[in-house]
Amino acid sequence: MKLTILGSGSPEAYARRASSGYLLEVGDDKILFDCGGGVFDNLLRAGYKPSDITHLFFTHLHSDHMMDYARLVHAAWDEGGAPLKVWGPAPIAEITEGYFGPDGVLSTDLRARAELPASQQVWTSRGGTLPRPWPAPEVVEIEPGFTISGEDWELASCSVPHAQPFLTCMGFSVEAAGKKFVYSGDAGICDDLTALTRNADLLLHWCYRLSIDTVHPAIADLSPSPALIARMAANAGVKRLVITHFRVHMDSPESCQSALRDLAEHFPGQAEIAEDLKAYSV
Repeated sequence: MKLTILGSGSPEAYARRASSGYLLEVGDDKILFDCGGGVFDNLLRAGYKPSDITHLFFTHLHSDHMMDYARLVHAAWDEGGAPLKVWGPAPIAEITEGYFGPDGVLSTDLRARAELPASQQVWTSRGGTLPRPWPAPEVVEIEPGFTISGEDWELASCSVPHAQPFLTCMGFSVEAAGKKFVYSGDAGICDDLTALTRNADLLLHWCYRLSIDTVHPAIADLSPSPALIARMAANAGVKRLVITHFRVHMDSPESCQSALRDLAEHFPGQAEIAEDLKAYSV
């Protein structure tokens, strides 16, 4: 498996880090986890086309995990790609219809592209046929505990504490060829995620605060520090730990060194901070 970081940041506007998005390649499949703002551009910078994505899984529906969803679907459609296969919690089907349905926010654009003679000529000159269908992602709404088998991989999920009861929030694991990758989504420490993480070859875990930050107790409970993440990963037998979802104030040299010290103190394996466009072999 190959993991490429397409977005390691937060909802905060930040030129150095896009919001959440992670590409996992397993055989011929290119699996995207979340699709926040800036992820689309980083997908192109990493050398991929929108139509390359075969599967998209959403951990939850905060905007910084899905802001580039419509852009990805629209661009893959414009390339003539196959309908994107999408899995995520409710109401992802309603959201998708709200973008691409007959009365969706993109309906005027899609009607013009499909029906204007000049646009039809552009489409057919690129190998398309008429009538031109609208984008039609294949959407499946899922709940924690969902599993699915790909051609050479197995995906499992669990519930993670984050923004309930307003959002359903999940973590995912993928196992292939004897290796295991786990993506926490946005998650507090919990038994279900710890069990899902057990013996992972690479754990990608969100980190929204530093140990030295002073935060509201609710944030502290739901947003583990690097030290807490490191201890959980060590207890779960994780081999490699990458923390992500860094906020702007966390990204100074001093703050990064604080996080790395915590990781080194509490986790015996290789541990680091994610960077946009960095790739890992799992």
